[in-house]
Amino acid sequence: MTVMAEQRRPAGLLAVEKEMARQHADALASFEGNSDVAQKVAASLGKTRRLLLLGMGGSHAVGRAVEPHYRSLGIDAIALPLSEQLTATLSLENATILVTSQSGESAEVLRWFRETGGTADTFGLTMEGGSSLAKSCPSLIGSGGTEHAFAATRSLTVTFALHLAILAALGQNPASALERLKNPEEPSIGAALNALSSAATVVTSGRRLQGVAEAIALGFTELSRLPCFSLEGGQLRHGPVEMLGPKVGLLMFRADDATAGLVGAMATTAIDAGSPVILFDCSGESAVPGAVTIRVAPASDLAAVFALLPVAQSLMVAFAETRAPNAGTPVRSTKITRVE
Repeated sequence: MTVMAEQRRPAGLLAVEKEMARQHADALASFEGNSDVAQKVAASLGKTRRLLLLGMGGSHAVGRAVEPHYRSLGIDAIALPLSEQLTATLSLENATILVTSQSGESAEVLRWFRETGGTADTFGLTMEGGSSLAKSCPSLIGSGGTEHAFAATRSLTVTFALHLAILAALGQNPASALERLKNPEEPSIGAALNALSSAATVVTSGRRLQGVAEAIALGFTELSRLPCFSLEGGQLRHGPVEMLGPKVGLLMFRADDATAGLVGAMATTAIDAGSPVILFDCSGESAVPGAVTIRVAPASDLAAVFALLPVAQSLMVAFAETRAPNAGTPVRSTKITRVE
C-alpha cells in the first residue's frame, strides 16, 4: 500500500492496527513480568477454589473466554459483567475475585470498590499501573501501557497473557500458548471478507471458544456500527437458527477439543440455510463443505485463543473499513466509559 493510500484510510483503523502490531510482544512481556502477583492469585485460588471474574465490554469477554480453563483445574469460575454484579450481587464470601479493566477507570470499577471496598482475595488485571484499579488491590499489569485505539485488540491479547501467568502458577503448562505468541500465523482473510460482502449483520459463535467469539462480535459492532452479536453454539441451535440466511454472516471458532464436532455441525446447518459461514479453525478436523475456512495449525485452550484471535481481529478491521467511512472513531461513546 502506498503512503498516500495509507493516509486516506480512517485514522481510527490505523490506530487499531498499530496496537495489533505490538500485541504479541507485549503479551509475552506481560506473561514474563507478572509472576509474583500471579503466584498470589494462585495461592488465593488454592484456598477458595472459587473464582468470580468481573469486567465490562472486552474485559468481560476475556472473563468468559477463560472460565473453562479455570474450571478444568477444579475451580468454580464464573464471569459476570460488573454492572450485573452491582445490581444482582453474587456472594463474595470465600471467593477469589479478579476485576479486569483496560483503563482501570471504568465507572463500574470505581463504584464497585467504593461500595464494597474489595476483599482480601481481590486482584486486578489492567493495562495501566497508575490506575484506580491498580491502586485498590494487588494487580497484574499488562505491558505496553494504555491501549488508545477504540476497539480492544492488544488489550485483549495482553489480558489473556496475564491469565496465562495465573494458570501457569496453578500448574498448567504454558509452552504451547507461548509458542503461538512467539510464532503467530497470518492466513489470508480475503475470501472471508468477500463472503461477507452482502451480509447485513454478523453473528459470531463458538463452544469452548465462545468468549473469543463474544470479543470479536463486540469489535465488529464498535467498528462497523452494524448490529453484530454473539451466541454460544448451543444457544444458537435452540431457536435463533431461524434468523440464518444470505444476509446473516456467521463467524465460527473451532479448536482442537471435544466440541469441534458440534461447531462443524452448526456450520453445516448455517450453510444449508444460506448464510455465508467463516470458520476460524485450529481443530485439525476436515474442512466443512461450503464454509470459508481460515485455518491455522491445531491448538487447544489458550494456545487456540492466541492462534485465532489476531486473525479474527484482522477480518474485523477489514470488514469495518468496507462499512463505515470513519471506522475506528467513536461517535456515541469513548474509549473509557466513565458513566453508567
